Amino acid sequence: AGYCTHIEIDFNPDGSVTVTDDGRGIPVDTHSKTGKSALETVLTVLHAGGKFGGGGYKVSGGLHGVGVSVVNALSEWVEVTVYRDKKQYRQRYERGTPATELTSKSIKETRTGTSVCFLPDTLIFTTGIEFDYDTIASRLRELAYLNAGVKITLSDNRLELLKRDTPRVETYCYEGGIREYIAYMNNDKQPLHEDIIYVFGERNNVQIEVALQWCTDAYSDTILGFANNIRTVDGGTHLEGLKTVLTRTLNAIARKRNKLKEGDANLGGENIREGLTAVISVKVPDPEFEGQTKTKLGNTEVRGIVDSLVGETLTEYLEFNPGIADSVIEKAIQAFKAAEAARRARDLVRRK
Repeated sequence: AGYCTHIEIDFNPDGSVTVTDDGRGIPVDTHSKTGKSALETVLTVLHAGGKFGGGGYKVSGGLHGVGVSVVNALSEWVEVTVYRDKKQYRQRYERGTPATELTSKSIKETRTGTSVCFLPDTLIFTTGIEFDYDTIASRLRELAYLNAGVKITLSDNRLELLKRDTPRVETYCYEGGIREYIAYMNNDKQPLHEDIIYVFGERNNVQIEVALQWCTDAYSDTILGFANNIRTVDGGTHLEGLKTVLTRTLNAIARKRNKLKEGDANLGGENIREGLTAVISVKVPDPEFEGQTKTKLGNTEVRGIVDSLVGETLTEYLEFNPGIADSVIEKAIQAFKAAEAARRARDLVRRK
């Protein structure tokens, strides 16, 4: 978290996968609780990753702390190479247990990072162990948008499967982060405003990042929420906070700019969000996830932090850009009128 600049993922011809990064390298010193190396502990003990025990990472991208230990348990073999302190460390695991001791040798370069190569176990995955390129590519692209400036390279070396002579290689790196994500999602739409509205802030160790753009030719909203790089498909407190603050802020500005008169009802949230594409990404030190699939963020404090940070920035932005404020509000008023007309027509038909 915060140290790595390049991650490489290789699909190898034998069905294994190699993941290499240039972070700090998994520590190899003896772990105080297990008496084994920290590397072996991380690979063989659940809930022993870098985010447990505090201080390792402020925030990291996993949910449960079982990532690499589960990969190890479900693999026929895993080979790990760690580069740190001008040394190269290696260890091999077979079906979850160490097959060799941790070896080390000195190297001249000051390289740091970790490389993990694993072959999924066909005794467990009895229907096949072939990785789907498009599924992995889609997730890696998403991660590159969520971590601005981090370069992710995916190489498919399964030439027989590809029926070609050269590997398929794609690199994802987006300096603009989630702003570029919005541009990518809206590339075939008509934006209401060229500028993508961007909010970034941190409060009580919770980091918030939001990008927003309304489009004229869209009549529903697309709002993607992420917590610690995990897509929260069932929403949660970050999305609730965002929806609340959008409704409140735009109603306040509509009244201030006299688009809504004194006796007019407030615009509904669904009217304001019509045509909106938004991404909200929060980084929470101690995430609480709800539901069986852990796809709903439950931290109550996040709602208020999103509300205040987005409220401040959005109000300031719309006051400085009255043209954009008016366009968004007018679209919301049209949506409100259309919804009212549809409701009246429905009532009329029912009364007949």
